[in-house]
Amino acid sequence: MATEKNFFERVYEVVKLIPHGRVTSYGAIARYLGAAGSARMVGWAMNNSHDMDTIPAQRVVNRLGLLTGKHHFGGSSAMQQLLEAEGVKIKDNQVLDFKELFWDPNLELPGRDC
Repeated sequence: MATEKNFFERVYEVVKLIPHGRVTSYGAIARYLGAAGSARMVGWAMNNSHDMDTIPAQRVVNRLGLLTGKHHFGGSSAMQQLLEAEGVKIKDNQVLDFKELFWDPNLELPGRDC
């Protein structure tokens, strides 16, 4: 008998699917999981994942492309450095070309069961 995944586990499954060099938002993940008003809970999940090497949490930013979760990474610029290593350009803690780099799981993963 399979056990149902909790919300954080479902968030992590989606985050693992964000392509290298792309970003998404807390709200986009929440909407994909059927919890449109739960962007803050997605943020809590990301905060809880800081010791999980398999979760590319640096790829989750706020709805404007701001690196709002940067304080959860080892240093003040660690999140930015991880994104820049993937080719994402950052200026003043914001993803440049955010609209072009935005990955929406609702469009990219239709029908996926997370």
